[in-house]
Amino acid sequence: MNEPLEDSLFEAPPAAEQERMVEAILFASAEPVSVADMNARMPHGCDASIAVRAVQKRYEGRGVAVVRVGEAWAIRTAPDLGFLMQKETVEVRKLSRAAIETLAIIAYHQPVTRAEIEEIRGVSVSRGTVDQLLELEWIRFGRRRMTPGRPVTFVVTESFLDHFGLESARDLPGLQELRAAGLLESRPAPDAEAEEGSEDDQQDGLFDAEEDVIDDSDD
Repeated sequence: MNEPLEDSLFEAPPAAEQERMVEAILFASAEPVSVADMNARMPHGCDASIAVRAVQKRYEGRGVAVVRVGEAWAIRTAPDLGFLMQKETVEVRKLSRAAIETLAIIAYHQPVTRAEIEEIRGVSVSRGTVDQLLELEWIRFGRRRMTPGRPVTFVVTESFLDHFGLESARDLPGLQELRAAGLLESRPAPDAEAEEGSEDDQQDGLFDAEEDVIDDSDD
C-alpha cells in the first residue's frame, strides 16, 4: 500500500541540508538568531537546535566561529583573530561613572530594581543614567517585582552579551579578575544622601574608567 501523500509532503530535509540552512541564516543575519526563529524560517520538521550544534562543531578551529549569545546564535570572528578586524580609527564613547556602576550592578545582580541599585550604590540613580543604558540597548526592562508598587526590574540584553563576547551573564569576570584589570576599586561608598544631580561627579565608586569602544567588524 502506498504511503499517504500527506506524510511525504512534510518529510523533514536531510540533516546536512538543515545544517546548510542554519549556516545560511546565521551568515546573513547581523544580529544573533534564536533557535525558535530559525525553526520558523526552515521547512516543517527541521530541528535547528541539533543543526546549529553540528554547524558549531564544524567551524571549530576556523577563522569564524558559531557562538551562543544568550538564547540565540551568531557567526563571529574567532576570538584570537579579532585584531585583524580592528579599524585604525578609535571611536571614544564616554560612559559616566554612574552609568558604569549602574551597568555593573544590573549585570551582577539582575533582575534588579531601581531602589535596589540605589541601595547598592549609596546614591540616587538619575533618569538620564538609565536612559543612556537603555538607548545603548545594553539593558532592558525585566518582569515587575511582585512587591508593593510592583516596581520594574532591569536586566542586561543580548546586545550587551554580544558586545563583550559573553554567552550569558554567568560568564562575567569575577572580582579578582576585575581588580587585576584595574577596573574594580576598593573605595568607601559615597554619601547616601548625595544629591541625585551630582552623582556623575562622585569620585567614589565601583569603577573608575571611561569606555574606549573600538569599532570591530565581527561579521
